This record gives sequence, structure tokens and C-alpha cells, in this order.
Amino acid sequence: MLSNQTIFVTGGTGSFGHTFVPMTLEKYNPKKIIIFSRDEMKQWEMAKLFQDDPRVRFFIGDVRDRERLYRALDGVDYVVHAAATKIVPTAEYNPFECVKTNINGAMNLIDACIDKGIKRVVALSTDKASSPVNLYGATKLASDKLFVAGNSYAGSNQTRFSVVRYGNVMGSRGSVIPFFMSIKDKGVLPITDDRMTRFMISLEQGVELVWHAFEDMVGGEIYVKKIPSMKVTDLARVVAPEARQEIVGIRPGEKLHEQMIGEEDSFYTYEYPEHYKILPAIHSWDKDAGRIKDGAKVPEGFSYTSDNNTEWMTDAELQAWIETNRAKIGSI
Repeated sequence: MLSNQTIFVTGGTGSFGHTFVPMTLEKYNPKKIIIFSRDEMKQWEMAKLFQDDPRVRFFIGDVRDRERLYRALDGVDYVVHAAATKIVPTAEYNPFECVKTNINGAMNLIDACIDKGIKRVVALSTDKASSPVNLYGATKLASDKLFVAGNSYAGSNQTRFSVVRYGNVMGSRGSVIPFFMSIKDKGVLPITDDRMTRFMISLEQGVELVWHAFEDMVGGEIYVKKIPSMKVTDLARVVAPEARQEIVGIRPGEKLHEQMIGEEDSFYTYEYPEHYKILPAIHSWDKDAGRIKDGAKVPEGFSYTSDNNTEWMTDAELQAWIETNRAKIGSI
């Protein structure tokens, strides 16, 4: 599907883009991948990695800038929306800046994609959009709703929108594994709550979920990858077995457990071998056979959270992942 196509990635200099670009170049050989972001230094650094590949292009711009999006999307076939203001405390202290990027920016992109005749758009979401307790999660829930409804806005236009949802990515900048690794020599690791659990997903799995969405989507689906969980105390023990763990209390806006699918979504959720799919409640799309395909309806009241997961990552599996990815942990 993506072979010989032009792909546009908003926020493409982040962790996702650094993995999506080389994987997609190798698997699909697209005509062009355009990285759209507002940080010129990150673009300059990333461009050096692909300086010998004419398929990778860079475009300075901000999703808040509607006119710039219209210019940048000329000739594009597929869009991945990864741009977001996503640091929870930053959003709490700068709320409308988060709104302008995550909500207004989403609407700008939706309008531009419809008007420019983009074929398919996949937006990246987060576990924090499910039953949100912080501003970042609330803006991403609003963004998810906008992308789902974008399929109605498109009307007879060919543009279709879907969403992929996953939690914190293992080893990405600002995540818990590189944080613990950076301070383990101090001999003490801060643990917010010894009951806390988190989903564990790799960047590669995140990219593969986006590919699947492009292949499978009819429009309006939210894809949730089945991934293992781990207790944060176990994670800390693997990263720094000699360090003492100190309970410091849950931070503002932080959840004890991650949630990808809430009970309220169970009425519209279907299960597949490697993922779940939340279908849109609007227009009775949740009953559309073309969207359901071979999915099995989950029971009423079902939820998918990191503490009720049936799959758990072992210490050995995490240690093996760290050894394999040590060179890039926290660097992108």
C-alpha cells in the first residue's frame, strides 16, 4: 500500500519518526517521506542520518499553522500524525499551549487533508486519552474524537482517518527506563507507588501498528495493540538490581495503572489475535461488517488496563530487550 507513495509525518523528528522512517523505507520503498516539524535543530540532526537518501525530505512547519499545512501536503498520499505536546506537567502548567497543538492542530490537519485529497491518515494517540485525568489526556481524547468524526466531514471525498493508541514507548526520551538508567548509580530509584503498573511496547511495535491501520482501516477505527504489562518495581529491579527503591508518591495527573480501553468503550470494541479495535459509535459504524471484519465482540464491561492484563513481561525479557537496544535507549 505504501510502496511508491508519498508519506507525510507530522512531528517526525521524535522517537516515532526516527523508527518509522528507516523501517518504512526498507519495507515499502516509498517515493518520498516528508518530515514536518517545527524544530530546525532536530531536523538538521535527523537529516544527517538520511543525507544519502533522496526519498527523505524535511519541511519546517507547525500543525498550528493551517496555511503551512496546506502548502506542505501538496502531492502527499498518506499522513501519520505524530505531532503533540505530550509532557503531562508541561500541559498542566501551560494548558492552552497544549490545546492549540493537540486540538486546534488536529483540526487544521483534518481540514487540510480533506481539502488536499489525502488518501488515508493515521493519528497517534495515547493510553492517557482513555478516561483522562490530566489535560494532556483530555486534549488527546478530543483529538481522537476529531479524527474519528473527520470521516464524516470528508463526505464523498476519499480521505479516511483512523487512530492508533498505545502507552509509553520503551526506551523513548523521557520514559521510565532511560530515567532509571540515568540515576541508578546514585543507589536510589524513586517509585511513585509500589502498586504501579505500565504497558510495555517497543517503537517497532508502534510502527507496525500504524502499518496495520493503513492496510485495514475503513475509517474511524481506534486500534489498540495487545502488549505485555510490568510492575514498575520489577522494572526498576531489572534496571538497577543494587539500587534501593524509595516510594515518593503519585505525581499530579499520574495514574496508578495505564488504561487503553475503558468499560464505556466495551460496547463498541472487537478483539483480534494481536490487537483490539474500538469502532465509532456514530452513524452505527460499530455495527458495520466492513469495519468489524473477523473481530469478536468483547464482553460488556470489558476494560484493557495494565493491571488486568493477561500478558506480563518477565525480568529476562526486559533484560534481553535492554541489552539489544542499549545504544539507543533515551537517545530518540
